[in-house]
Amino acid sequence: VFSIVVFGSIVNECYVNRDSQDPELLCVFNENESACSYGIAVGIISFFGCIFFFVVDLYFQQISSVKDRKRAVLLDLSFSGFLSFLWFVAFCFLANQWQRTTMSKGVSQGADAARAAIAFSFFSIITWVALVLKALQRYRLGTDMSLFATEQFAADGSAAYPGYPAGSGIESTDTYQSPPFSEPADANPKGYQVPAY
Repeated sequence: VFSIVVFGSIVNECYVNRDSQDPELLCVFNENESACSYGIAVGIISFFGCIFFFVVDLYFQQISSVKDRKRAVLLDLSFSGFLSFLWFVAFCFLANQWQRTTMSKGVSQGADAARAAIAFSFFSIITWVALVLKALQRYRLGTDMSLFATEQFAADGSAAYPGYPAGSGIESTDTYQSPPFSEPADANPKGYQVPAY
């Protein structure tokens, strides 16, 4: 949502005429075209990135490959970190250019949009840093709970079930492990008997 506000306000109201006789549109951020272009570019990248990772989050439980799950979480972590940096640069760049802007009649028309773009750039920094922390937590949780482990149980078929882990809330220290097929095999099976009607 913040990215929509930033690039929407820059596109809609941050290009103004210097005066009524000059038809050329100039960026309100100190007439620096790269400031407006950078804000628009970061906003669009983060918007489409949010849509992509929203879809990945919807289908994350259906990803069966452990390696693909790990890649998805690492991609989310790195993308969120990269966008945190880009939003920090956008906030500093837009605030610096706005500070150097001389107020005129044309600039005052887009002043509110420029301030909104700067404010929501700052809010985007906080949001993307929170997403970095969430992705890092998800990565650590996945490694702790064997989400990314390739071997969850022993490969030996005769090995017993591992039982409950320590500290799981089970009061008994003995684990129940019944041997499979514990009934003795009958030497003379009776076979199929036809029911009497």
